[in-house]
Amino acid sequence: MNEARAFRTAERKAIKKVREAELSAQATLATGLAAQARLEAEKAEALAKAHAAPRDASLAAEKKAERDARYAARKAAKKIRRRGY
Repeated sequence: MNEARAFRTAERKAIKKVREAELSAQATLATGLAAQARLEAEKAEALAKAHAAPRDASLAAEKKAERDARYAARKAAKKIRRRGY
Protein backbone atom coordinates (compact mmCIF):
# COMPACT_ATOMS: atom_id res chain seq x y z
CA MET A 1 0.00 0.00 0.00
CA ASN A 2 2.77 2.42 0.91
CA GLU A 3 4.66 1.54 -2.29
CA ALA A 4 1.61 2.34 -4.41
CA ARG A 5 1.20 5.68 -2.69
CA ALA A 6 4.89 6.55 -3.21
CA PHE A 7 4.63 5.48 -6.85
CA ARG A 8 1.56 7.68 -7.45
CA THR A 9 3.23 10.62 -5.70
CA ALA A 10 6.35 10.23 -7.82
CA GLU A 11 4.19 9.89 -10.92
CA ARG A 12 2.30 13.10 -10.07
CA LYS A 13 5.58 14.95 -9.46
CA ALA A 14 6.93 13.78 -12.80
CA ILE A 15 3.75 14.85 -14.59
CA LYS A 16 3.92 18.20 -12.82
CA LYS A 17 7.55 18.73 -13.92
CA VAL A 18 6.68 17.82 -17.52
CA ARG A 19 3.76 20.27 -17.44
CA GLU A 20 5.98 23.02 -16.02
CA ALA A 21 8.53 22.39 -18.76
CA GLU A 22 5.79 22.61 -21.42
CA LEU A 23 4.48 25.85 -19.93
CA SER A 24 7.99 27.28 -19.85
CA ALA A 25 8.51 26.38 -23.50
CA GLN A 26 5.18 27.95 -24.43
CA ALA A 27 6.05 31.12 -22.51
CA THR A 28 9.40 31.35 -24.29
CA LEU A 29 7.69 30.91 -27.65
CA ALA A 30 5.06 33.50 -26.78
CA THR A 31 7.74 35.98 -25.74
CA GLY A 32 9.55 35.49 -29.04
CA LEU A 33 6.35 35.95 -31.03
CA ALA A 34 5.46 39.08 -29.07
CA ALA A 35 8.90 40.57 -29.75
CA GLN A 36 8.57 39.76 -33.45
CA ALA A 37 5.09 41.31 -33.59
CA ARG A 38 6.39 44.45 -31.86
CA LEU A 39 9.22 44.76 -34.40
CA GLU A 40 6.81 44.33 -37.30
CA ALA A 41 4.51 46.97 -35.82
CA GLU A 42 7.43 49.39 -35.45
CA LYS A 43 8.45 48.76 -39.08
CA ALA A 44 4.88 49.35 -40.26
CA GLU A 45 4.69 52.58 -38.25
CA ALA A 46 7.99 53.81 -39.67
CA LEU A 47 6.85 52.96 -43.19
CA ALA A 48 3.57 54.81 -42.66
CA LYS A 49 5.47 57.87 -41.40
CA ALA A 50 7.80 57.70 -44.40
CA HIS A 51 4.83 57.64 -46.78
CA ALA A 52 3.10 60.47 -44.92
CA ALA A 53 6.14 62.78 -44.80
CA PRO A 54 5.99 64.04 -48.43
CA ARG A 55 2.23 64.53 -48.17
CA ASP A 56 2.64 66.46 -44.92
CA ALA A 57 5.40 68.57 -46.46
CA SER A 58 3.26 69.45 -49.48
CA LEU A 59 0.31 70.35 -47.23
CA ALA A 60 2.56 72.57 -45.12
CA ALA A 61 3.89 74.29 -48.25
CA GLU A 62 0.34 74.79 -49.53
CA LYS A 63 -0.78 76.28 -46.21
CA LYS A 64 2.24 78.57 -46.17
CA ALA A 65 1.46 79.75 -49.70
CA GLU A 66 -2.15 80.47 -48.71
CA ARG A 67 -1.01 82.33 -45.59
CA ASP A 68 1.50 84.36 -47.62
CA ALA A 69 -1.21 85.22 -50.17
CA ARG A 70 -3.55 86.42 -47.40
CA TYR A 71 -0.74 88.49 -45.90
CA ALA A 72 0.05 90.05 -49.27
CA ALA A 73 -3.64 90.84 -49.85
CA ARG A 74 -3.93 92.49 -46.43
CA LYS A 75 -0.79 94.47 -47.04
CA ALA A 76 -2.02 95.63 -50.45
CA ALA A 77 -5.40 96.61 -48.99
CA LYS A 78 -3.65 98.59 -46.25
CA LYS A 79 -1.52 100.35 -48.82
CA ILE A 80 -4.59 101.30 -50.84
CA ARG A 81 -6.36 102.60 -47.72
CA ARG A 82 -3.37 104.75 -46.79
CA ARG A 83 -3.06 106.23 -50.27
CA GLY A 84 -6.73 106.95 -50.42
CA TYR A 85 -7.49 105.36 -53.79
